[in-house]
Amino acid sequence: MDIIYAIWLRSMIRYVRSKSRIIGSISMPLFFLIFLGFGLNSVVNIQGLGENYIQFLIPGMIAMSVLFTSVFSGIQIIWDKQFGFLKETLVAPVTRMEIMLGQTFGGASTAVIQGIIIMVLSLFIGLHVWSVPGFFIAIGFMILIGISFTAFGIAIASRMEDLTGFQLIMNFVVFPIFGLSGAMFPISSLPGWIGPVTLFDPLTYGVEGIRYGLTGVSQINPGISLLVIGGFACATTVIGAFLFRKISI
Repeated sequence: MDIIYAIWLRSMIRYVRSKSRIIGSISMPLFFLIFLGFGLNSVVNIQGLGENYIQFLIPGMIAMSVLFTSVFSGIQIIWDKQFGFLKETLVAPVTRMEIMLGQTFGGASTAVIQGIIIMVLSLFIGLHVWSVPGFFIAIGFMILIGISFTAFGIAIASRMEDLTGFQLIMNFVVFPIFGLSGAMFPISSLPGWIGPVTLFDPLTYGVEGIRYGLTGVSQINPGISLLVIGGFACATTVIGAFLFRKISI
């Protein structure tokens, strides 16, 4: 447990010291919330899924912040490879599972903090949380999203050596995941042929879980959302640990 805590603490210290990273990670979700939200709020009517479009959009933007911050945490693995830190860690008398879990929890923690920042800022631009327990339900789903996609990013980074290649692949994978999640539009309004595709997107269940926690409404049963995103978190952690064990320096 000491090595897991040490690597987690390293991630948190690096995060707190990087003010530009904090600002950069919240800028895009805030951009969507302010310009897209207020721009479409008067013309888009979301029936039964919130008081207005901004209320509907906020959970999606929180999920967006958590997704992008967590999945790109995997880039730290490549940095550590190039600068020799990972080699020093791997030769230490600890298991690779502990190292991977420390990286995963560190990346997930920073992602959840980013999501909470967006959530707090959203209170000033239209978010009305329906209950105090709902606030913690939303955080719970944020944690599961963070763990899922941090482990996913680590799994990809474990098989790569190039930073640019990692970023290109992650953009290619992450944007469809975000676009199909129903973060910016109701999945029930999609054409019949694409609607079922969104149900294969694990982020869909995370978005709907956060939406249920904050607004009290959801297009998917929150119990099913919890089961799917929780199962996905377990699966990506296992796969990430397996690939990280095969990493070579």
